[in-house]
This record gives sequence, C-alpha cells and structure tokens, in this order.
Amino acid sequence: MASETFKKRQKEMARKEKQQKKAARRMERRDEKARTESKVERENPNPAEPAFQHGPTIL
Repeated sequence: MASETFKKRQKEMARKEKQQKKAARRMERRDEKARTESKVERENPNPAEPAFQHGPTIL
C-alpha cells in the first residue's frame, strides 16, 4: 500500500514539474515575441510608410 502512495506522489510531482516547465517556456516565448515586436517597431516606427523610400525614377 505504501508503494502505491509513493508512486502517486512521484507521479504528481512529475506532473507539477512538467506544468512549471511548460509555463516557463510560455513566458519565454511571450517575452521573445515582445522583444521581436518592439525591435521591428524601432526599425520602422510608422508601418504605413515603407522603410526604404525610392527617389524619382529617371528613364
């Protein structure tokens, strides 16, 4: 009987650890996404304007 309790406890601890790791990965992805978006905004602050503006074309 004691071994069943021990197995249940081990299983529950493994499940909690997996949840914590998953939550940490989610936070990392969210932070990475936020950094990437802010970097893109700094490169081109006004998305309505193209980043590279062409001059007049001479033919």
